[in-house]
Amino acid sequence: MAARRPAAERRGPEPVERRGRESVERSRPEPVERSGPEPVERRARELSAATAGEAGLRHIADLTARDIEGVTAVQPTEEGWVVGVEAVEDRRIPSSGDLLALYEVELDTEGSLLSYRRIRRYRRANADQGEAY
Repeated sequence: MAARRPAAERRGPEPVERRGRESVERSRPEPVERSGPEPVERRARELSAATAGEAGLRHIADLTARDIEGVTAVQPTEEGWVVGVEAVEDRRIPSSGDLLALYEVELDTEGSLLSYRRIRRYRRANADQGEAY
């Protein structure tokens, strides 16, 4: 014969206190009214430069399916960040003949892609010649 459990163990879970819709809505914080745009410095801080660079690099890798060389520039803007990313367009032997491309990526303050474009293409051996980014 099985032993009887104490009454405290036989009871189910404690009943959940239900609050009406009104009490839940009152517990939410009030939205903050903002007057005018936030300063660039404050908005740019929502995403660090390092994180913006990583996000830009990841977006270009996903969109172009190219091998990425690295991030060449990260700059805060009114809308978020502009990131320069260098990618290999075409591999050659020797590698000094590789065709590289420089992409400009625009991100919002959360790291989401706003736009991207290829700025220029060049051979690895000629990378320092011509227009700089």
